[in-house]
Amino acid sequence: MKPLHYILSCSILAAVALLSCSKETETLFGNQEKKIESYVQTLLKSHEGAFVCYQDGVTRVTVKRTAAETEDSLNTDGLAALWYAGYTFTGSVSVSNLFTTNYTEVTNTWAVSDSSIFKIAMVRPSEGELVDGLRRGLPGVKAGDECYILFSGKYGFGDRILGTIPANAALAYHIWVQSISNE
Repeated sequence: MKPLHYILSCSILAAVALLSCSKETETLFGNQEKKIESYVQTLLKSHEGAFVCYQDGVTRVTVKRTAAETEDSLNTDGLAALWYAGYTFTGSVSVSNLFTTNYTEVTNTWAVSDSSIFKIAMVRPSEGELVDGLRRGLPGVKAGDECYILFSGKYGFGDRILGTIPANAALAYHIWVQSISNE
């Protein structure tokens, strides 16, 4: 009887630990989303004509739109040519939390030995190569848009550490859309 009692006790303790960890992660994501919303308000105040789009848990703030209202926006299966800068997001976006870019204008503090990394990216939101937050946030952009796509760790790289990106990190991508094609 003791082994069964021991197994039940261990199972209950494991379930409690799992629930506790899950609640901590949800609290973390909730705090990240509050910081994102605060930053969104800052962007809206500092960029005349900026607007927000909330899509499936992801926030996109378009700070510059040069396309006409009648021009096409990117579909999920479309193709976008863009420049980008990716940041771990802790409440602001700065060079100190930059983790990736293909845009030389952003990297004035980086010593780069291979300038071939600075080429325009061709991406499809439907492809699995993109982090979930970008897949959710890119549809709807137009050629000429400059925007920020922000999301909690729920839509980032998950609970694994990736280079300088902490586990469950909120992320922000500054995007400069050069062209789109929905063909």
